[in-house]
Amino acid sequence: MYILGFDIGGTKCAVVTALWDGKTIDILKKKSIPTDHGISAYQMLDRLFELADSLIDQTPDKIGISCGGPLDSARGIIMSPPNLPGWDNIEIVRYIEKHYNAPAKLQNDANACALAEWKFGAGIGCKNMIFLTFGTGLGAGLILNGTLYEGANGNAGEIGHIRLEKDGPIGYCKRGSFEGFCSGGGIAQLGYTMGLKCIKDGTYPLYFKEGMSVNDINAKSIADAAAKGDPTALEVYRLSGEYLGKGLSLLIDILNPEKIVIGSIFTRNKSLFFDAMTSEIEKEALLPSANCCKIVSSGLGEEIGDYASVATALL
Repeated sequence: MYILGFDIGGTKCAVVTALWDGKTIDILKKKSIPTDHGISAYQMLDRLFELADSLIDQTPDKIGISCGGPLDSARGIIMSPPNLPGWDNIEIVRYIEKHYNAPAKLQNDANACALAEWKFGAGIGCKNMIFLTFGTGLGAGLILNGTLYEGANGNAGEIGHIRLEKDGPIGYCKRGSFEGFCSGGGIAQLGYTMGLKCIKDGTYPLYFKEGMSVNDINAKSIADAAAKGDPTALEVYRLSGEYLGKGLSLLIDILNPEKIVIGSIFTRNKSLFFDAMTSEIEKEALLPSANCCKIVSSGLGEEIGDYASVATALL
């Protein structure tokens, strides 16, 4: 089966082609371009068609689309994602199917990545698995009883919106949320707040200089400082790991998964989170459920977006 995949993001968009023989997937070609916010959604899609047309060797049998939500996967409509301003009620499935005369399917990026890890990565063989994005934001894709669970209107898995504390960094428009503590933006906020406290005490973290704003700090710069032994940077990741453990304990208790796969920032910096996360799970989660749940990094690593769009086509 010849598959065409579209991975649509706020910073860049990628197109991939792949072959699926029913058992293994072979990614054949990939090209990406920056997302142009100065043109309309349909104009951007036309650019992606040009890109895809330069890759494909034949008419695709199936097409998969992975995109940040909110969206309506059943109707194939993108509904105003915050990272895609102007993409309001875009009938992307209809538009792509008309161009290629092939069936297309749409999923939000967390669900698409969950499908990819389940079919091709760290979740192979699982019946109950959760995937966490842990990138710019925090979302989850849920594989329950051997199938993707989307909820009543496709919004299942929005775990970043759960409030873990009354106060704390802001994520998903909510202070003290799971996303506020466990996302790239949240880690930057934690680093900035702790950095200001250090400066008042006369010390400077390696990642922080006087006059910096929160926009000058990111999860990578803090991780780089932590790798050099900076105590403040290490504390930022320890605290994020603690709240990761709190949030995962809720998922473990409610959904009883056999595996939780975490991507992006966690995959790159697992050792900085792991001890605090594990300690919190040991304190908070039901022991029988925690004992049967493995928490692992993404098996597909930085290529997960390529596999996510392909996996969506196979739904």
